[in-house]
Formats: sequence, C-alpha cells, structure tokens
Amino acid sequence: MTELEAFRAEKDDFFGSHPQSPLTREQKKDFNGLNYFPENESLRLEVKVDEFPVKTSFEMQTSTGGVQTYERFGKFSFVVDGVQAELTIYQSQHGFFLPFVDSLAGTETYPAGRYLEPEALPGGRFIVDFNVAYNPYCAYNEMWSCPITPAENRLKVAVRAGEKLFHE
Repeated sequence: MTELEAFRAEKDDFFGSHPQSPLTREQKKDFNGLNYFPENESLRLEVKVDEFPVKTSFEMQTSTGGVQTYERFGKFSFVVDGVQAELTIYQSQHGFFLPFVDSLAGTETYPAGRYLEPEALPGGRFIVDFNVAYNPYCAYNEMWSCPITPAENRLKVAVRAGEKLFHE
C-alpha cells in the first residue's frame, strides 16, 4: 500500500465512522469510501511561489453567506497536460491555503472547488500535491460553511488528481 493509499484509507475510515465526520448519520449507512482519481505523480509539484510584495487582505465568501479573511500570499505557475496554469496561495493564522476549481467542476469534481494546504519549503518554494486535493465539508453536508474559490483560482484545465465529486 502506498503512502497515498494509506492516507485515503484512513480518511475513508474517518468519514465512515468518526463522530466528527461531515457525513450525516444517514449518509454513513451506505458509505463505502470517497471517490478518487488514480495517483498522478506529475501533479505532485515543487513550485517557486512569487510572493506579492505587499500582502493584501482578502475576504473570501463562504457557502453560507459569511466571509473568511485571508492574505493573498503569492502566485505560482505550472503545467497540466501541456497547458500553462497559475494559482494564488492564500495565508491565514491557520497556515497556507490553496482553493481551486478545475474544468471538471460539476461533472467529475465538486462545482465550488477543492482545497489544498501547500507545504512551505525554504527559498520560497512549496510542495503542491494535487493528489491530496480534497472537497470542502459543504460538499457532503450543507450544514458546513466553506470558503468559495475566488475567480483568480478557476482553471480552464482538468486536474485529474485528488478527490472526485461525492456521490451518495
């Protein structure tokens, strides 16, 4: 079992049995695991992030009508299936945050986007592993409030890695 397979199995166990799972009691009855894309090593990236010289506060709307405040940290570019793409990383007191929507949104991936927590490395570099991209809790249960991916992080390319759309 690979490290990613073990991570996914642990997550599925949490979703299916833990009291703090985002799934309702009813959803847990027939839960057999989340849907994932196969592991894609080409989407486990080490990227150089171009920090914004002035960090600006950014209010992200949430799925329940509220806002969450982040700081726009920096941008990075990468290539997916031969197509150049660019994303912005945000920062809060909880760490780095990377929400994104890809071209599969609404068909194979959650329409409002998926999330990552990029891992900071020395020298302005980050590990961005799309294989661990996950759906926000509001994808499973509307009782949760989740940040909505900003327009600047909506990609025109498919990111076939990480969690797929949840089907009950």
